[in-house]
Amino acid sequence: MTAFAVHAVGGAARRGTLQLTHGTVETPAFMPVGTAATVKGITPSDLREIGAHIILSNTYHLWLRPGRETLVELGGLHRFMAWERPILTDSGGFQVFSLESRRDLDDDGVTFRSHLDGSTHRFTPENVVAFQEALGVDIAMMLDICVKLPASVEAVEASVRRTTLWARRGTAAWQRGATALFGIVQGGLDERLREQSARELVALDLPGYAIGGLSVGESREEMARLTRFTAALLPATKPRYLMGVGTVRDLIAGIDGGIDMFDCVYPTRAGRHGRAITRAGEYNIRNAAYVRDDGPVDPQCPCMVCTTFTRAYLAHLFRSEELLGPRLLSYHNLAALAFLMADARAAIVAGRWTAFRDGVLGEAVAAS
Repeated sequence: MTAFAVHAVGGAARRGTLQLTHGTVETPAFMPVGTAATVKGITPSDLREIGAHIILSNTYHLWLRPGRETLVELGGLHRFMAWERPILTDSGGFQVFSLESRRDLDDDGVTFRSHLDGSTHRFTPENVVAFQEALGVDIAMMLDICVKLPASVEAVEASVRRTTLWARRGTAAWQRGATALFGIVQGGLDERLREQSARELVALDLPGYAIGGLSVGESREEMARLTRFTAALLPATKPRYLMGVGTVRDLIAGIDGGIDMFDCVYPTRAGRHGRAITRAGEYNIRNAAYVRDDGPVDPQCPCMVCTTFTRAYLAHLFRSEELLGPRLLSYHNLAALAFLMADARAAIVAGRWTAFRDGVLGEAVAAS
């Protein structure tokens, strides 16, 4: 049960709602990443408080541990992780890219050698879709091929060919029940191949489409250009998802290019390493300047961390290697992006998207 509606636009930017089995996602939306059925250091209660409408988990990691049998026996992924709102699961396609030395590819699928114990696991378009449906997730991603950039034309062509082949097989295997299936457009930095990939996937008439193969080595300008170009090739009536993007500048550029959904591990990874995200730029809370700073992490942020604790306290936690420091800063970083998305939605509805975009980008560029 998937329904997407666009309620307002500002240029290419869109304000919409995506109705899924476990609830409604207000778009544009940032999805916190819970790779192994947990957003690192953040509880489901925290996520609800932050205002997360949907989170992302990962097929490859869940396949290895705890495994399909355990997850099904315990009532599916939502019940297992005590999260009642929508979940999207990536297919393992990113691991084709990130675990290149531990996998073997052919037209039928990919064989991984587990990074945990070296055991082998065969992923095919069919069994990846079946795994995600068995977990009861709201959105399942198609198995695809992502290549590191820069890449040869031959490598990108092979990626597009296999991604289309697998998408057709995955679509044929999809049960069309409570889990919506999204395709992933590949094509590297080649507009011709992007157009080919989009055309072949759109022909499958899937509930939604993702833009993959970016944020993997290209420049920020190249990513923004290809995002806008590719988004325009996708149906206006379907949600568009840009994979692997999680900085303020890139999120604003993505929304401006017509993107509805984003995900990235960056906010929590940055938080664990002492890096605070704000609209006016990022900074390291460990720096000596913050040891006696009694101001909030971000004066513009209304989150629990910024209204309760000082920079000096977080600087102390990190310098003392206390576990609470990474947890609090991860919470703030996710909240900062959730508030950014909420303000972006409001700006589009109010007809002031361009001013909002330029204001945020101006702050971010000035701080960089």
